[in-house]
Amino acid sequence: MGAVIMHSAVSVDGFIADDEGQVGPLHEWYFSGDVPIVAGQGEQYDHSGAGGGIKVSRASADYVRSMWESIGTIVMGRTLFDQVNGWEGKPPAGDHVVVVSHRPKPEGWHPEASCHFVDDVTAAIDKARELAGDRVVAVNAGDAGAQILAAGLVDEVAMDVVPVVFGSGRRYFGAIADRHLLEDPHVVIQGERVLHLRFKVRR
Repeated sequence: MGAVIMHSAVSVDGFIADDEGQVGPLHEWYFSGDVPIVAGQGEQYDHSGAGGGIKVSRASADYVRSMWESIGTIVMGRTLFDQVNGWEGKPPAGDHVVVVSHRPKPEGWHPEASCHFVDDVTAAIDKARELAGDRVVAVNAGDAGAQILAAGLVDEVAMDVVPVVFGSGRRYFGAIADRHLLEDPHVVIQGERVLHLRFKVRR
C-alpha cells in the first residue's frame, strides 16, 4: 500500500489558513512560476479549483510533479469540503476523495464523483487506502489531519512552508494535544517563495 502523507502549504508560524479559512498568499507560489505541472493526459493540475492550472518555479517543479502524480486519494475534513464544494467532484490530484464527517454527502451532489463520506478517521484511512491501491493517500492538514496523525495513521508529514506570518488562523496540526516525534527531514527543497519539507513520522 502507498504511504499516508499529511500535506499542506503552511505559514512559518504554523497556519494553513486565516481565521476565515482563506489561504491568502500561501498558494501564490503554485501559480507564479513558469513551469506547468501537467497530469497524464497533458492537462494541467488545478489546485485552486478555478481552472487556472499549476505553474511553479523550476526549483519546485520536479518535486511538485512527482508529489501530485503519486496521489491516489485525498482525505479532507468537512470544513474544507464545504469551503471548496469538494472541487465540484474533480479533485486537484488523484482520482478519489474521502471526507471525514458526521454529516452525509449533500443530496444530489455530483453523483458521478468518487467522493466518500466516512465518520471515523480509522475507517476513512482504510477506505482511502482501498481506493488508492499502491498510490499515496494525501491527508489535508488541519483538524481532520491532526486526528488522523493522533491515531497513528500518518506515515509522513509534508509541509510547503511559505515566508508569511499569519499570527492566528487554522493550524496545520489543528488542536492536537499530544507530542509526536518526526525524523529529520528527508526532503529539503528551496523553491521560490516556498520551502518544501518532508518528515517521516517516528514510530
